[in-house]
Amino acid sequence: MNTRYEQDGYLIDLAERLRSHGLPADRVEATVADLAAHLEESGADDAEAEFGPADEFAAQLVPAAGERTPAAPAEQVETWRWTADTYVDEELLNRFGGEGWEVERVDALGRFVSHRDLASPQRWEYRRELVSRGREGLDARLAPDGWEACGTWAVYAWFKRPLAASLGPAAEVASPPPVPERSRFFSRKFYALLAVLAVAVAVAGVSVAVGDGEESSGAGFLVGLLCGAAAVAAVLWITQTWLARSRSR
Repeated sequence: MNTRYEQDGYLIDLAERLRSHGLPADRVEATVADLAAHLEESGADDAEAEFGPADEFAAQLVPAAGERTPAAPAEQVETWRWTADTYVDEELLNRFGGEGWEVERVDALGRFVSHRDLASPQRWEYRRELVSRGREGLDARLAPDGWEACGTWAVYAWFKRPLAASLGPAAEVASPPPVPERSRFFSRKFYALLAVLAVAVAVAGVSVAVGDGEESSGAGFLVGLLCGAAAVAAVLWITQTWLARSRSR
């Protein structure tokens, strides 16, 4: 648990108010921990000055300022973890959100941890924000429109909101499709980027090794080729892990 969350009276009060609105305990924990991280990053000392009165801010953080229903029993919920690159993640998030998938968080590998209520699946919509310079009150700015933080990874943050606020009963998914068989969604642009990066690293490795070795014996070229190949393999592995956000990481 975030240390700031444990020690900050405002955040403790906010968590209690979110629970009273019906927000499930895991989402309360994630939301308040995210706000605590924002306060730490921004260096803000006064949480109330940053977010406003706890009762008003809690109402903003609950979509449509309404009561959230308690989490469905585990046997009525299906879960799915998946990843996509940043060229297609928003498009896929909204496609799957239209099928009733709600993102709970983004895990350490950058995968979207999602669940769907089997009894009454609801449509969700998503947006991604760049946070390379810090959150800077991003949560508070988006909250009035019903956006709720659902994960961060590297320099990105994702937000969700239920379409029930605007569509009403039409937001319920009448016949949700089965869980997708795939869990990785990488675009052609992503693979093209990897290919260009791999070639560049290989050429650089070979060039450096040839320049430093004995060209007459060919040893420098061989060493360079091996180093370049190893570098390419390392780049592919690191890049896929970094962008394996199902995030998002």
